[in-house]
Amino acid sequence: MLQRSWTETSQLTVFHLVQPVEGGVARVVTDLVRAQVAEGFRAVVACPPGGVLASDAAAAGATVHTWHAGRAPGPRLVTETLTAARLIRGSSPHVVHAHSAKAGLAGRLAVRGRLPTVFQPHAWSFDAVEGRTAELALSWERYGTRWSTRTLCVSETERLAGERAGIAARWTVIRNGIDLRHFGDPDPAHRTARAGLPQLRHLPADAPLVVCVGRLCRQKGQDILLRAWTRVNATVTGAHLVLVGDGPDRERLMRGAPPGVLFAGASRDTRPWLRAADVVVLPSRWEGMALAPLEAMALGRPVVVSDVGGARESLPPGHAAHALVPPEDPEALAVALTTLLTRPELRESLGRQAQIHTRATCDVQQTTAAVCGLYRELLDQELPSSPRSMTRKHTKR
Repeated sequence: MLQRSWTETSQLTVFHLVQPVEGGVARVVTDLVRAQVAEGFRAVVACPPGGVLASDAAAAGATVHTWHAGRAPGPRLVTETLTAARLIRGSSPHVVHAHSAKAGLAGRLAVRGRLPTVFQPHAWSFDAVEGRTAELALSWERYGTRWSTRTLCVSETERLAGERAGIAARWTVIRNGIDLRHFGDPDPAHRTARAGLPQLRHLPADAPLVVCVGRLCRQKGQDILLRAWTRVNATVTGAHLVLVGDGPDRERLMRGAPPGVLFAGASRDTRPWLRAADVVVLPSRWEGMALAPLEAMALGRPVVVSDVGGARESLPPGHAAHALVPPEDPEALAVALTTLLTRPELRESLGRQAQIHTRATCDVQQTTAAVCGLYRELLDQELPSSPRSMTRKHTKR
């Protein structure tokens, strides 16, 4: 049997099944592990090798297991699901928390409701694909939700998207947060931050600089940004763009990049890049709620983001007019960037407001406390008597 009972006197064990091992998902899981260990929980993480998640989660206090799983469903799904089931049984958790589409697929198939299961999509899988593949992804989410005790969304936009798509879930919304101790007070003379970045030492001190932090992939929309940058270059003299990150689209993006674009590669610490920026941009095609704009705003930087999941919710009141652009619209993106690069007083004003707002509303400690509270809520709803059988008792949604 998988099911375990829990009382306030026993150590609560949370099993995190995760497929992405880098980027925002890895950061979210690591933050959760750190908070849960501090809370006295036992945290277990199963994830593929590579990336930063395994080492970061272990450093945060988790027991880490290797789970070989690709990003997309394929012929190895059966093996991946059986392996997930074995790791879960061996860890005897009270709660299973599956992060992103692939872990949500394999984890829910492995558990099938025999343990309290939290599924956190971190952006919907059916937004990432097209055609028949999108139809299959949506069909699975509609079916698989029966095995989610709770579906945890990081923004109200993400929840509404799932609801409108016909996913009859039990919903909880807990917005993403960032470590405000890590993303501390900005350097008021932020151009001096460029001196600490060897890649930028050749730039004039007053060169307009835009920074984009994110995995180089279709989701993050750097191809849209490069199309917009041609227009920015024609208007803003000496402007430079830095793409911080790595990913499958790197070579293709480099081949199509206009002048004035630097590919900085992945960075374990993005703070120097964010501090060096005049404007931070993220032109994503889809999101749950991206972390990079929150981090930039906490450091007092104005942002320009596409109007996708969580973006509007993350902005301070009144910032949408300057910070929000339609997705996949290079012209609107170019106009927004040009406006901020040519109006320093507006940049400074938006940056100050963004810092105050983000530091008041986006503390990761509030996020992790809410997730721990969700686990306790789910366990308190479980019968405290003997474990349930392997057959799930369905409840109406």
